[in-house]
Amino acid sequence: MGAFSSLSERLNHIFSKLTKRGKLTELEIKTAMREVRVALLEADVNVKVAKQFCSDVSEKAVGQEILKSLNPAQQVIKIVNDELIALMGSSNQKLNVSPKPPTVIMMCGLQGAGKTTLCGKLAVNLKKNGKKPLLVACDIYRPAAINQLKVVGKNAGAEVFEKGTQSPVKTAQQAVEHAKSMGYDTVIIDTAGRLEIDEALMQELENIKKGVDVSEILLTVDSMMGQVAVNVAKTFNERLEVTGVILTKLDGDTRGGACLSIKAVTGKPIKFVGVGEKLTDLEPFYPDRMASRILGMGDVLTLIEKAQEAVSEEQAKALQKKMFENTFTLEDYLVQFESMKKMGGAQAILAMMPGVGGKVKAEDIDEDKIERTKAIILSMTKRERAEPAIINSSRKKRIALGSGTSVQEINQLLKQFEQTKQVMKQLKGGKRRLPF
Repeated sequence: MGAFSSLSERLNHIFSKLTKRGKLTELEIKTAMREVRVALLEADVNVKVAKQFCSDVSEKAVGQEILKSLNPAQQVIKIVNDELIALMGSSNQKLNVSPKPPTVIMMCGLQGAGKTTLCGKLAVNLKKNGKKPLLVACDIYRPAAINQLKVVGKNAGAEVFEKGTQSPVKTAQQAVEHAKSMGYDTVIIDTAGRLEIDEALMQELENIKKGVDVSEILLTVDSMMGQVAVNVAKTFNERLEVTGVILTKLDGDTRGGACLSIKAVTGKPIKFVGVGEKLTDLEPFYPDRMASRILGMGDVLTLIEKAQEAVSEEQAKALQKKMFENTFTLEDYLVQFESMKKMGGAQAILAMMPGVGGKVKAEDIDEDKIERTKAIILSMTKRERAEPAIINSSRKKRIALGSGTSVQEINQLLKQFEQTKQVMKQLKGGKRRLPF
């Protein structure tokens, strides 16, 4: 995850120095925490939050039981991990559900935060969990806002309720009645945003809140805004009493300050994070998993969940059978690339692997090369994918022409494929199982 790559790198550097020292003194711990404080501030963490965090860690880390332990550096890292989890809200906070359907969710935020797209992402997430959501177009001011929501709704497979430019409050009320009569259990209201907070915006949002029985007021915050995002969240919360926050664009090159500061400043939990442009790129926010990513320890649980979503149990068993029987083909190779894409791409996968996280940078992963590899395989005949040994020089020239690649790239792919099969033979010998 791009949001914490720089911070992860800094923290790993600080803690590696502690690890090398063996026994630690109180002075060494406090010196390290001053470095941590600087790292947090550079990551755009709120000044008060950074100060309090380091103070809390220092207080717990200088205890005699820590200083006298066999591995004090690891104890300090554990304390930092625990405090990061506490800072971000301790546990995953699920959506509030109305005991009497429909559950009404009001989405709010500044213009440009990705609120309308997020409505579609939330709809997809809810549908995946067996819900029937209705999207409501209450942004009547921004040009083409209603049409944008219709497009998002179509792609998400969710109905959009709209009444043109009539009062947003009236539209919201009518949408709730429509949901009741048509069996929708969740109503997602897309409200108007502004380039900056103003009284007219806040008043309209307050009126919608009063006009319908709202279960959730979710604030959409652009994580790339850093501390500005925290200030925005604070202002919205003071006027609307938001119930939760959704951070968007956390896959971008952000410093992560908003993620670490919002809960402490507003008292409101982060419930979801947007990690990509696709409608499926919305993840529940788990403070413990995020803390693990920040400290470069990966996020195995999320990785497993993504693998299970991308590859069914039947597909995994079939792949394992092919591996053990040595019948793995280039067709299967292509399927693995598609599964990897569903999981967020190579960079996202590596970022969740323990010991890799903060060390992986965008420039280290050539996603374009992966796409070229797919193009090569797709340019092969069915027989060529099943029997790569028959691919002679003339076939390579045809495949290269069809895929827009070179014969050299095809040779590299075939070599890589053979190496993969050799690894599979070794797995067979060790009788290992696939991790999903």
